[in-house]
Amino acid sequence: MRTLVVLAAIVCGIAVAIQAQFTGAMQRQIGTLESTFITYFSGGLIIALVTLAARGGNLAAARSLPWYVWSAGVLGLVIIFTLSLSVGQIGLVPALVIITVSQFVVGAVINHFGLLGAAINPMDFSKLLGFVLLGAGTFFVLR
Repeated sequence: MRTLVVLAAIVCGIAVAIQAQFTGAMQRQIGTLESTFITYFSGGLIIALVTLAARGGNLAAARSLPWYVWSAGVLGLVIIFTLSLSVGQIGLVPALVIITVSQFVVGAVINHFGLLGAAINPMDFSKLLGFVLLGAGTFFVLR
């Protein structure tokens, strides 16, 4: 099972890099709003068809979700909009490096304090050292 999860994470990383390049290309050609619309419309259409084929899946259980998780869709729009804009303007690798470092920092804060329903996973010396190395790597990639 763990191998499958690791493979899923690798596929996700590959898809993010390819999608970022595609949305950046769209942004340069047609604009940020338009690239965000095309990305969300095409993905929304596909997941709507899959959900219909699954007879709604487990959508009825959505009523029991905490209120703040409903912002995931809006955050997805922010992600696609800013991904398209940043890759289109500064390029794939610089944008992905900045995005990834930002994710690590925010993720560490969320885990350290157990925010938004996350399990508490306190910052320790080895994680702090990892962030220092991440910062050094970011510096060298972006210079």
